[in-house]
Amino acid sequence: MSKKDKKTGPETHSSTTMLGSSVQFRIDYEQTKQLPIGKAILSDVFSVGGHNWRIECYPRGAHKEHKGEHLSIFLKHMGRTTRVKAIIEAFLMDKDGEPCTKATSRARVHEFPIDGESNDDDVDWGWSQFVKGTALENDYVREGHITFVCGIMVIHDNPILVPPSDLQIHLGSLLDHMDGMDVSFTIDGETFHAHRAVLAARSPVFRAELFGSMAEARMTSITLHEITPATFKVMLRFMYTDALPEEDELGDSSTEILQDLLVAADRYALDRLKLMCAQKLWDKVSADTVATTLACAETHNCQELKSKCIDFLAVEENFKEADG
Repeated sequence: MSKKDKKTGPETHSSTTMLGSSVQFRIDYEQTKQLPIGKAILSDVFSVGGHNWRIECYPRGAHKEHKGEHLSIFLKHMGRTTRVKAIIEAFLMDKDGEPCTKATSRARVHEFPIDGESNDDDVDWGWSQFVKGTALENDYVREGHITFVCGIMVIHDNPILVPPSDLQIHLGSLLDHMDGMDVSFTIDGETFHAHRAVLAARSPVFRAELFGSMAEARMTSITLHEITPATFKVMLRFMYTDALPEEDELGDSSTEILQDLLVAADRYALDRLKLMCAQKLWDKVSADTVATTLACAETHNCQELKSKCIDFLAVEENFKEADG
């Protein structure tokens, strides 16, 4: 039920305390006894669910027709520029300081409108007959105060479903066709075709080589050394898809390929690929592999993997096993 008139009473001692998505509103009950019907005690403004709110409590009721026999409590949405739907729950704390949800728990779902959509009755929402005044004094006044807890859950409307990005699928498919390919790389007799623009967008090293003043910028076929065909194939696929092959696709020599791939990632400034290789190498590290992994990390400036390997060797039994 909404209220019609909002009249704020004289200064009355109260406090507002946030409890996660709930707020505790404590009022000096003795000071409320002289308040006339329709006079409210206001909480501080607080934020829940990205919106600002305020509790308005009428100790002797918000409406004269109820003859001051009930306490009223309302929640006000302070922002009038955004429509919001929320579940509102309120209850009192009893004389023992425990939540009295059985006798006083109230819950509603309400949509608060924006300016101009509706009248002021819809801006506030709550209960005009929340609890009878006699029950309030007998069961809920503790150390001269009454305490409310008000919970708010903002309901977000179901958004328009947007499918996950399929960019990597489309870019990856470019590798399977010759359309638009304008550069090739030869490694140990194997040839790999690619698109200059894609490589340049992914690697500053390739950008300098393919679009700068270097000789490769005028070449359509480039011979590469110090990288294996298997490593280059994986790196090239990563540059189009931002993904690595599954573990079983790398075969029995996956550790060696990952180390070679980390070297290539360092050479071509593919920082994300470098860290992905580092994580996979760390997942596979053992007393048998830690030495070569550490050497690879140190030589090719992978501080994250280097630190992990040093921590591994700092454990005495690991060090002894690796040294043996």
